[in-house]
Amino acid sequence: MSSILLLTSSPRAESLSTRIAAELAEKIKAQRPGSVIVHRDLVTSPLPHIDHHFTAAINKSADARTAEESRAIEASDALVDELLAADTVILATGLINFNISSLLKAWIDNIVRAGRTFKYGDTGAIGLAGGKKVYVVLASGGVYSQGPAASMNHAVPYLKFVLGFIGITDVEIIYVEGLAMGPEAAEKAIGAAKSRVEELALAA
Repeated sequence: MSSILLLTSSPRAESLSTRIAAELAEKIKAQRPGSVIVHRDLVTSPLPHIDHHFTAAINKSADARTAEESRAIEASDALVDELLAADTVILATGLINFNISSLLKAWIDNIVRAGRTFKYGDTGAIGLAGGKKVYVVLASGGVYSQGPAASMNHAVPYLKFVLGFIGITDVEIIYVEGLAMGPEAAEKAIGAAKSRVEELALAA
């Protein structure tokens, strides 16, 4: 059975990244009878930031952890299991201060785990979470996919790098940009994103 993991992280009540990502998830699901969508809303259910209990726990066996360490890593274990079970992942975020939402960053800190999603070999790190397609829906007030502001877009390079580090290299970016550049620009951006979603869903 196909599992589509949808992660939404925009703090906006009327989030376009969330809306477009949810539409993509539903359209991919429609192409795959019997598939399921696992929606993790990082806004309504924010993850704890990693702390000293977490960093201690990841370096110990389960039976050697204190109660606090076991609790600290419990959520991370569930998130890793969720990721590994998915064959498609959809990440939705706004471009906030030129990078991803801090809520999404907390998810990444919880799932990049030695021995679970990567390991070290003779030549360096080896990703263990490969074989998945990832779609990133990135909304922004300005235009950051190209042009003079492209160098300010730290979200896409970071996501591609960290996903590649855990073995996921098939990453598609869906921009919903220029939303603060007037009603016509916003309408055009939303229309372009919806068209892209249709194309990608049919090819999924």
